Amino acid sequence: MVLITGGEFLMGTDNPGIPADGEGPQRLVHVDSFYMDIQEVTNQQFEAFVNATGYITEAEKFGDSFVFEGILSETIKNQITQAVAAAPWWLPVKGANWRHPEGPDSNIIDKLDHPVLHVSWTDAVTYCSWANKRLPTEAEWEFACRGGLRDRLYPWGNKLNPKGQHYANLWQGDFPTYNSEEDGYIKTSPVMSFPANGFGLYDMVGNAWEWTSDWWTVHHTTDHKHNPKGPPSGTDKVKKGGSYMCHKSYCYRYRCAARSQNTPDSSSSNVGFHLLRLTTWNTVTPYPQCEHKCILKFNSEVLKTRQRLNHENPGHLIFLGTLSKPLIL
Repeated sequence: MVLITGGEFLMGTDNPGIPADGEGPQRLVHVDSFYMDIQEVTNQQFEAFVNATGYITEAEKFGDSFVFEGILSETIKNQITQAVAAAPWWLPVKGANWRHPEGPDSNIIDKLDHPVLHVSWTDAVTYCSWANKRLPTEAEWEFACRGGLRDRLYPWGNKLNPKGQHYANLWQGDFPTYNSEEDGYIKTSPVMSFPANGFGLYDMVGNAWEWTSDWWTVHHTTDHKHNPKGPPSGTDKVKKGGSYMCHKSYCYRYRCAARSQNTPDSSSSNVGFHLLRLTTWNTVTPYPQCEHKCILKFNSEVLKTRQRLNHENPGHLIFLGTLSKPLIL
């Protein structure tokens, strides 16, 4: 985790790429300091959580999840007779879940360092409780995404590929039929494959969408806000950052101000999450599908890690919560 020193920033934009998404108006927002994981939660980290808790994701309970047609095998595609009318490249695939991100004939054996996919907002929050962390608010996420830059499109500036270099895993070519793979990837990439932003955070845009804690609304005030948290209730949750499927011709949402939404129980082959923690320690909370509360067990390795982190971050007491193995930060 890295310490993100709080402050004021311009949230949103007065030049929205997708006006219907409620990207504007641009407004002055202040957020307090927080710690944030430098990367998206990986398959390896999520596997450690599932092994420790026995948690079953919503996609596993429902029996299916949405997968992009372009990454499915012909065998699986030939078994599917339904599609999303407005986006026919999205197919409901039986047996698709975080362990089988491209359908039941796929696995994560060689993708342990890739972002975990097919996790709903509810799944993400449950993981957060186990890890003694939480999802960022939309304001915290956008502040972190900007990496200290003011009023820029991307975490690295206004040019998508400065000096010809790719800074994120996005779609190149013609969506959804042809991905030229100019950035080196046609699907997700290992976390930290592209340069970090000014705060040392990786994959803030592209690779996988990231859930936030906020309920969705397209109505915002220009009033100066301190730690805004969105509306108190709603039907959809805000997600940020875009994914490997994003292209300007269709999903120009790999900008810091861009946003989208899904219901809390939805999952797909391009949605993951990023975690943060406040600079003060919060009480451990129980999580679903466990017979006991999360118990802090500090073996010698965890203790050494805790001592190192506390030494590197004086004044900020840091704990590592674990059930059976050290938590990967």
